Amino acid sequence: MSATVASADDWPEVARLRTRVFVEEQRVPPEIEQDVHDARAVHVLARDGHGRVVATGRLLVRDGRAVVGRMAVDAAARGRGHGAAVLAELHRQAVLRGHTEVELHAQVAARGFYERAGYAAVGEEYEEAGIAHVTMRRALDDVLAAVARDTPPR
Repeated sequence: MSATVASADDWPEVARLRTRVFVEEQRVPPEIEQDVHDARAVHVLARDGHGRVVATGRLLVRDGRAVVGRMAVDAAARGRGHGAAVLAELHRQAVLRGHTEVELHAQVAARGFYERAGYAAVGEEYEEAGIAHVTMRRALDDVLAAVARDTPPR
C-alpha cells in the first residue's frame, strides 16, 4: 500500500471522496467540509488497484504546528491499509517541512486507528461538525530518522 502527494489534477477525485465520506455518510454540512485551507494544504491520496482515489488526508501548518485533517477512506476500502498509507505519507511530508510533531482532531470512532499509529489524546472530547472528536498528537522522531536515512548526504 502506498500513498502520494496529490496534484491539482487529482483534486476533483479527492473532493468527491471527501463529499461521499463527510457530507453523504457522516452528514457534515457541505459548506464547512471544503474550506479556505484546502488551497494551501498538502493533500495526500491512495488509489486502489483500479486507480480510484480511495483515501485522502491533508496537512496544514496552523500556529506553527503541523496539523493532519480531512482523513477520509471510502467505505468499501476501509481496513485495507489505505488510510494508514495516507497517514504515513502525511507524517513524512510534515518531517520534510521541518516538523517534529503532528496534531489532529480525531473522530472518537477513529481514535483506535490513530492510537495504533502512535497518537495520544490530549484533553477532553468535544463536538466538531456534530461529531464527537478528541485532539491527538504524535511525535515524529521515527519518521525523522527514516527520512534522514533516505536522504543522501550533501
